[in-house]
Amino acid sequence: MADSGSEDIAVIGNTDLTPSESQNNLKNTMVEKGTSLLKKMEISVAEAEKRTGKNAVNMQETYTVYLIETRPVDAASEGTSPVPDSLWRRYSEFELLRNYLLVTYPFVVVPPLPEKRAEFVWHKLSADNMDPDFVERRRVGLENFLLRVASHPVLARDNIFYLFLTEEKAWKETVFETGFQAKADSRIKALNATFRVKNPDKRFAEMKHYGDELQAVVSQLLRVRARAADRFYGVYKVHGNYGRVFSEWSAIEKEMGDGLQSAGHHMDACLQQQADMHARYAASIDDILEEEEHYADQLKEYLFYADALRAVCRKHELTQYELETAVQDLSSKKQQREELATGTVRTFSLKGMTSKLFGQETPEQREAKLKMLETQIEEGEEMVKDRNVECEEFVKGAWTDIERFKEQKDHDLREALISYAIMQISMCKKGIQVWNNAKECFSKM
Repeated sequence: MADSGSEDIAVIGNTDLTPSESQNNLKNTMVEKGTSLLKKMEISVAEAEKRTGKNAVNMQETYTVYLIETRPVDAASEGTSPVPDSLWRRYSEFELLRNYLLVTYPFVVVPPLPEKRAEFVWHKLSADNMDPDFVERRRVGLENFLLRVASHPVLARDNIFYLFLTEEKAWKETVFETGFQAKADSRIKALNATFRVKNPDKRFAEMKHYGDELQAVVSQLLRVRARAADRFYGVYKVHGNYGRVFSEWSAIEKEMGDGLQSAGHHMDACLQQQADMHARYAASIDDILEEEEHYADQLKEYLFYADALRAVCRKHELTQYELETAVQDLSSKKQQREELATGTVRTFSLKGMTSKLFGQETPEQREAKLKMLETQIEEGEEMVKDRNVECEEFVKGAWTDIERFKEQKDHDLREALISYAIMQISMCKKGIQVWNNAKECFSKM
């Protein structure tokens, strides 16, 4: 990213643009340093739509697309309401955007996408990724993802992200032109390789362990919640049977003799009232559990955030390992130079055995090897210097973002859990009120 020449403004985008394109980019996508894109643009995922078409292998498939709408914040503050710019994106395009961000900003805890298929579901909830309720929750999750990225101090200024929001047709080509895919492939191979860092950073090791524990705890919480939802659903629906029984009892009282007619009418009214109340109470569980899913999705976001946090820690291990490898290679080259210059071999080596068996090298051969080693040592010193700078910058950027993430996590989970507790209290109060009303009605019979 390049500064525009002013300390107060950073341009979203890269410098590989023509003068006219750069000027247009500056006018349309300026973001003040330290502020988010959300201060310049309103972003929403307005709706989802099911479509059918041919895939890459010419097979018919059904998929869902999501409508992204954007409009300038200035227009809203001035009281005008222009038609928002809009475009459609598939879930796979959101995945491509996030993969690009992961590779381009390895030190950032990149916000996660909502689940591709439903996890931790209770029995009444469909696991079908085409289910309308699931698609709606995913729409909300995708909007949340965009808002997370747009409010991030680093990611919000990325040109590819801005084009994702504003350019429908040529966006994919622009992403692949960055060459991120090749870098991603080599990085994935490196991350999947087994290696051990000699001098691990204690802070990142502890944070990686915390990510493991966070994922385990949230997973367990979601499982408990799914089991509780099943049981709550059953309990509430059983209350519907109270309503049916009270209705049947009410019909029986109508057939009582004249001496009980007055009492019968009163009981009839009371029992019918209870039947209606319990029926409404039983039906309310659908709305309650639908609201619960909202809180479950907030917990799932941090379940996936744990993966993003651990990924940053793993990338730091790789960066540290590459630095240690460069230092070790440089030390080895310097030792070879010393052995060649003095003619002494410190440690057992194949080279030493070869010299003993076939004789020493000629002065010309030794001089040529010394020159080659000198060149390799210079390159190695530059490599170590670059790796040191890379590692220092990674640590600085990553720890700043981890601290930002921790503050965000504490706030979000606190608010979600408080809201969940309030909902549970409200649900219990509703049940208590139903039975208080029943008690008062029965006492008048």
